[in-house]
Amino acid sequence: MGDSTATADLDLALEKHRTELTGYCYRMLGSSFEAEDAVQDTLVRAWRSYDRFEGRSSLRSWLYRIATNVCLDMLAAGSRRARPMDLTESTPLARAALAPRPDNTWLEPVPDARVLPAVADPAEAAVAKESIRLAFMAALQQLPPKQRAVLILREVLAWRASEVAELLGTSVASVNSALQRARATLAERETTPEGAVSDPLDEEQRRLLERYVKAFEGYDMAALTALLHEDAIMTMPPFDLWLRGPADITGFMSTLGASCAGSRLRPVLANGLPGFAHYKPDPDTGGFSPWAVQVLELSGGRITGFHCFLDTKRWFPLFDLPLHLEAEPDEVEQSE
Repeated sequence: MGDSTATADLDLALEKHRTELTGYCYRMLGSSFEAEDAVQDTLVRAWRSYDRFEGRSSLRSWLYRIATNVCLDMLAAGSRRARPMDLTESTPLARAALAPRPDNTWLEPVPDARVLPAVADPAEAAVAKESIRLAFMAALQQLPPKQRAVLILREVLAWRASEVAELLGTSVASVNSALQRARATLAERETTPEGAVSDPLDEEQRRLLERYVKAFEGYDMAALTALLHEDAIMTMPPFDLWLRGPADITGFMSTLGASCAGSRLRPVLANGLPGFAHYKPDPDTGGFSPWAVQVLELSGGRITGFHCFLDTKRWFPLFDLPLHLEAEPDEVEQSE
């Protein structure tokens, strides 16, 4: 009984760090699924080597050291996750073509609940949310892996330079130098206004989202145009096409995307931003089938980013979303 009790206690002690470790690995890797794999590998390694853990650091610090090494090994191939606008120029609607790229090309969305542990400090919670937003995540992917780790540990998780140096097996001076270089790289990147999303959403932002749902479900392009910023961006991974501006976005939705008319949206929390599960009408069932997870960026009372992740076989289970919606009674009557 003693051994089984000790094993259960260790399992519980390790498991309570899963969410924060997943957030760390997600920031490092840019992939929801790779982050979960990395954390599972971390916990297995910790469990197997716990008898060699001498307690010279906290269990949490030890787990972060293991997780960092796992992530650095996974990043050794040099691949960087990206958004469509990080790889190509925007395409005018007249030349729009849907060309997919492999899954490992793309920065992936993540449910807030899987990477944001509950914290009592509102300021700490806000920093955590901002650090998983798509633009910040894309910027992180431009950093060399060790600089990425230093920036996340110092700026996001608020570790001391001496703690990071011990974790990485290097000097405080080296950590400070890496942090300066990482900050300089991020400063060179064009910033986006997505940081204007408040936490929680303010009244103006809630009304904007209500108007968006009404316009999208009604497929009212005039109403949708009124909600989009003049430089709004639409992306659709795994396709590398991306569009800029209300005219091209609504033009695409009215032509190549016309089959989305009559869709239904259900709210989700993704990347510290408002999002929706998008279900298209399913003529075979009479209900609605998964089509995309949408993540929206907002600023100044307008939508600035409209990102549609289309691989529903991966995203809907990840977000614990149903794979079918039944039609409401009034919708069934209208279709008859």
